[in-house]
Amino acid sequence: MNLPLPDDVTELKAVIGREISALRADVRRKAGTRQPAPTTLDRASPVQSTASAATLPRRHEGVLSTSCMCGTDDEDKRDPWSCVCAALPAVPVSAALLTPLRDGNGEVVDFVIRAGNHIRSVEWLEAPGHQAGRRFMEARPGAAASGLLAALADVLATGRPMDGLVVDYTEERLGRLHRAQLLYYAASCGGELVATWRPVRSQAELLTVDAQHLASMGWGHWDLLSGKVTWSEGLSRIFRTELNMPWSLQELCDALLPADTTAFAEFITAVLAGEEPAWTRIRFLVLGEVRTLDLLGRPVAGTDGRPWAVHLVARDLTPQMRSRRRLVETERETERLRQQADAERRVADSLREALLPTHSEELAAVGLTVAAAYLASEPDSAVGGDWYKCRLLADGRVLVAMGDACGHGLDAVARMAQQRHALAGLAQTGAAAGEIMTWLNELVCSDPSGETATVIAGHIDKDRVLHWADAGHPAPLVRREGSAFALTAEQRGPLLGALPGYAYETSAYQLLRGDLLVLYSDGMVERRGEDITRGIERLANAVGAAAGLPPRQTIDRLVEEHVRAGHDDDACLLAIRVD
Repeated sequence: MNLPLPDDVTELKAVIGREISALRADVRRKAGTRQPAPTTLDRASPVQSTASAATLPRRHEGVLSTSCMCGTDDEDKRDPWSCVCAALPAVPVSAALLTPLRDGNGEVVDFVIRAGNHIRSVEWLEAPGHQAGRRFMEARPGAAASGLLAALADVLATGRPMDGLVVDYTEERLGRLHRAQLLYYAASCGGELVATWRPVRSQAELLTVDAQHLASMGWGHWDLLSGKVTWSEGLSRIFRTELNMPWSLQELCDALLPADTTAFAEFITAVLAGEEPAWTRIRFLVLGEVRTLDLLGRPVAGTDGRPWAVHLVARDLTPQMRSRRRLVETERETERLRQQADAERRVADSLREALLPTHSEELAAVGLTVAAAYLASEPDSAVGGDWYKCRLLADGRVLVAMGDACGHGLDAVARMAQQRHALAGLAQTGAAAGEIMTWLNELVCSDPSGETATVIAGHIDKDRVLHWADAGHPAPLVRREGSAFALTAEQRGPLLGALPGYAYETSAYQLLRGDLLVLYSDGMVERRGEDITRGIERLANAVGAAAGLPPRQTIDRLVEEHVRAGHDDDACLLAIRVD
């Protein structure tokens, strides 16, 4: 049967409704009508009367010929409960007839199991029929602690039946504790009590529920004739609805995502037309959340081949789809950050060329040979907050400086450029190194970012005297006659930006011909878990071991050793030889 595919949810629901109505009408025509039973023998047909009369219970010596009543010839002495006892084996769950035992005050203290059937509620409990004649507390020792005994006594006292009482029944058997959740029903009559019980769920049911939960699956059954809908707990969990309130096929359509209406229409019409199996992937809107389900549909057909019920199995793919979306978003963000990093690297490359240039021949003209190196902490980073400056001033002095602006990336580069250019401008004033550092400190303190920096700055005059000031930066090294040592500042000042108004002092050191002055940033000497003085000693030994090498080769050797050892921070080196 080819059903037309609807364009929207309203039309889809109408198609489903028409198909179900047509099915029911067709079945009614073929099924016939049940004739009502006659109310009396007088109204029955002659044939019916004869048959009925032949099958009616007849008395034979005072006892009904059917097996529903058992007793003696004397009707008054017959036990009215014997019929109940005889019927207990037909009850499909554990069942027993209980006779109360009362104390002197008439309170129920126990029961006697008068009769029972042979159904075990759980495998470790005996069937009640095997315990006939025993006291209930003897046969069920956990009845008092679980509240069962009191509940049964209350049924006798009030006359109100017990309708589905959940009992957590615990019992010790052969040294092991056992527990089961049992569902009890009980009613009293004539001072006796009939009780039935069964497990709340069988082990198979529990495993099925667990399997549905672990696999994010569920199933539903739609009886198209009666309209009854049955859902598993897994499907109720997927659609966030009560187990006893499943949705009809039309209600299922209301939760469809509009874009998936056509796909679901093709799927459900195929199932209603008797095609099997049908599969699709559909999205539903459940409590504001889009849930993606794989649906497998199968029609339940009669002998005429026409489906009278629909069975659907659903697997919830929402967690996987959510993970995929997060993965796609992560990949997009990663690509965005990669492109941003590439752009920053290109900018940094340009800045590096502008801010850390190769030194001109002007320095060689005044008797100084200079080499420098910059080591980025990350391969993709061309420059960070470390910087150096070495240039000939108009008054014949040579400006020498090195600094480290806190941080990495373009923000650090911007602060580094600001501090480097500010120092170059202040140096043109001819002021002493301490004064220049004091002014530079005020500039950094006024920066709204609140970041600090370390700087060592000064100049070499025409007499080869190094005049320098230190703002929290490692002191320079001097290599002389095959060994290297750190210079000592008269007063080492705080980091730039840490203490506004601080006045830095100038230190002086006489350089000799052949001396190699080495300035470096803390990235060359800092290691995790190690005191920085150890790193300074190690660098001094390496500089001393390179005695006899010119500045460029000395720098190259220091860089090679530093890279081999590994480094976590940007590092900068500046070597100046007095010729």
